[in-house]
Order: sequence, then structure tokens, then C-alpha cells
Amino acid sequence: MATVAPALHDTRRSPTTAISDAETGALLRAFFNLMRRWALNDRQGRILLGEPAARTYARWKAGQVELPRISRDTRERLSILMGIHKSLRYLFPDPSRGYHWLRKPNQAFGGQPALHRLLAGSIPDLAAVRAYLDAQRSGW
Repeated sequence: MATVAPALHDTRRSPTTAISDAETGALLRAFFNLMRRWALNDRQGRILLGEPAARTYARWKAGQVELPRISRDTRERLSILMGIHKSLRYLFPDPSRGYHWLRKPNQAFGGQPALHRLLAGSIPDLAAVRAYLDAQRSGW
């Protein structure tokens, strides 16, 4: 895979493209399924979601979500993570290979696994992994 410079992710959204409450609920359910597949623990999951309080995270994990209270930041993170998952599924028809790729050292991330970059925890870190995978998918 080619090396791609980390891109800054434009987090501005117009009101017509905002992530709805219904979409957020679906994204949260998918997120917790993805955490199981990626074999991540709750601490790592909290980092990916922007460090919500442990009690809040536990409620979300149990399906007790007050959707209007989910921040724009968290919604953006969920969207980026689902984009990463989608790209991995396109690149690796065998899902287990995509899950393994996250933990494999990669020169595009300074020799560290993509998961290491994701767990740095900022939106630009998440977006850099997504941009890399999107570039691999599109061939540019």
C-alpha cells in the first residue's frame, strides 16, 4: 500500500448533511459490534469516541442512549470509524484480514499499526487512517 500524507478532516457540516438521531443510534449499535470484531476493550472504545465518561459509555453500550445529547464530535467520530470499516471491507473481502491489518505495522503510520494511530484519539488521527484507506481503495 502506498504512503499517503495524513489529511486534515473537514469537520464542518451543513445542516442538511448533519448526522440524524436515527443515524446516530444505528452508528452506535454498529460501533459496539465493530469493537467486538476489532477485539478492543472498553478503554480503547472510549478513546475512539472522544473519551466520554465511563458511565456514559456503559449506558451507550447497554443501549441506553439519549440521542439528542450525543455531541457533534461523537457523531463525527462514529461516521469516520464506519468509513474505516467500510474501506477495510472493500479492500479485504475476508473480514478477518481487515481486522488483522489494523494491528499490523504500516510504514504509512511511521511503522506503527493503524490501530496505534486511531488510539491517539483525535479526529485528525481517525481521519488520517480513513484518508489512507480511501486512497488505497480509489487507487490515487
